[in-house]
Amino acid sequence: MRLFERSEYLPLLLALSPAVGLGIGRFAYALVLPEMRGDLGWSYGEAGWINSVNAAGYLAGALLASVAARHITLPRLVVGSTLIVAVSTLCLGLTRSFEWLSVWRFAAGLFGAFAFVLGGAIAAEMAGHDSRHGSLKLGFFYGGSGLGIALSGVLAPTLIQWQGPTAWPLVWLVLGAVSILLALATLPVLTHRDDAGPAGGTAEAVPARMKVSAALPLLLGYGAFGAGYIGYMTFMIAWMRTSGASASMVMLFWLCIGAAVLASPWLWARLLRSAPGGRAFSVLIAICAFGALLPLLSDTRLAIMISGLVFGCAFFSVVASTTAFIRRNVQRSEWARAIGTFTVVFGVGQVVGPVLIGAVSDTSGSLTAGLAWSCGLLLLGFVLSLFQRDLEPAPTRAQRAGEAADS
Repeated sequence: MRLFERSEYLPLLLALSPAVGLGIGRFAYALVLPEMRGDLGWSYGEAGWINSVNAAGYLAGALLASVAARHITLPRLVVGSTLIVAVSTLCLGLTRSFEWLSVWRFAAGLFGAFAFVLGGAIAAEMAGHDSRHGSLKLGFFYGGSGLGIALSGVLAPTLIQWQGPTAWPLVWLVLGAVSILLALATLPVLTHRDDAGPAGGTAEAVPARMKVSAALPLLLGYGAFGAGYIGYMTFMIAWMRTSGASASMVMLFWLCIGAAVLASPWLWARLLRSAPGGRAFSVLIAICAFGALLPLLSDTRLAIMISGLVFGCAFFSVVASTTAFIRRNVQRSEWARAIGTFTVVFGVGQVVGPVLIGAVSDTSGSLTAGLAWSCGLLLLGFVLSLFQRDLEPAPTRAQRAGEAADS
């Protein structure tokens, strides 16, 4: 008997893609930003640009993902994109040029979006083939980012504490090497074939294509979530440091987020499987808002750690909830396109969020005000999602034939 059946181990290996593309490729920058800014003499605007250009790459990737999927199979795109993100991460440690750092961050965002959007489509396919554990498999994919967050949360502060603040190139080289190993571990995903056919009668029980107007409450809510969550993830560590948090406390906070993300598939599988309309999204974004609000109510160490755990257990599951909504409401052949549409709106939110929240912080002279706006955006997303219902089923052939006969 084989130790692992393909249906069981492939979702776990696929989860390594967001571990590289998002957990390391996107979020690790927050851990080395102060050291890079100090060593390279950047202004806050230049430091922010390096993060914004990554978000711009992600937005471009979300726009182009469905186009690329028409010409290259999803497994090849996901595995190849994950490898490119890993190499781009390593290359950040080989240059001090602002322009080249921008290029590699843009590349990481672009191909990170390919891996995330199209990997989400593969995860949805895998979930569709397993009616019992489908939501758990879907959660594995999005929860995989927690591994990258946890790894970077351990490695980056440890290396900086060991070698000093000028060791940021070493951090990127080590994270790049780890990312390449994780990316190579995704190679078995190339064996994935979507040969089980539509699950649950999706061929004609749902609309062939998602109408943007019908999903507008969830799309707008997702955009607000993109702006709100990235504000928390970008500025929370800076807020902690201005409040006097030690390096070990920052590491522990980051590990809390990563561990909670890893646990999230088991926490929310039932909710993702059974909640109608935008209800799963509403519950999860409300949990994120509560987690983000906790440090503003109390700046104690315990409150900050609980904030990381609460926020971390839900924020990637918010993303999973949009894919669960798509699986339930859109034909399988249109999943990649629909996920791409949601990801574009999410990407716009991620570009706008740091600029808006940074401007609020600059104007008020307090990061607390900026974090309060993050909470407000998350609450806005919650309110908008309350209006989302499941999409109307498309008429079946029998119904169309009956309507034709009646006319």
